[in-house]
Amino acid sequence: MRVLGIDPGLTRCGVGVVDGSVGRPLTMVDVGVIRTSADLPIAQRLVSIEKGLDAWIEEHRPDAVAVERVFARSDSSTIMGTAQASGIALVVAARRGLPIAMHTPSEVKAAVSGNGRADKAQVGAMVVRILRLAEMPKPADAADALALAITHVWRGSANTRIEEAVARARAAQRTVRTR
Repeated sequence: MRVLGIDPGLTRCGVGVVDGSVGRPLTMVDVGVIRTSADLPIAQRLVSIEKGLDAWIEEHRPDAVAVERVFARSDSSTIMGTAQASGIALVVAARRGLPIAMHTPSEVKAAVSGNGRADKAQVGAMVVRILRLAEMPKPADAADALALAITHVWRGSANTRIEEAVARARAAQRTVRTR
């Protein structure tokens, strides 16, 4: 499975692509950051993010996209920019018909480091270890995007199987009731 992880942000939108499956070593395919200038109008910044994400999807052809779920912080301007960038990521992936998963920061931290309250340094160190990298990707947004992709490979495929099993069970119950 190839997953594009997206750490949404208006100034720096982290992107990382990971190949792998549960129980097998994961491989980093590519990592980077889509940057926009604070001097540009918000609409232009969002278009830049959209074009950048579209190019990443076109180049790497992921099977799924994992986006960090926006959570409340004390700075509302940060929340707005992150939410806007997240919306762009969701639209770009949906337009391509890709499965999309949203993972909370604590879910990602727990999946990658075993601690839902891990700091950025701990998460980055585990990304390096899991993907067998020579050094931590910089800036932190890039490492966070890889962590999102890792989380989705490890948890997303299991969640998908559970959802499919629940859907089959419900369908079987409906069949039994109609008899």
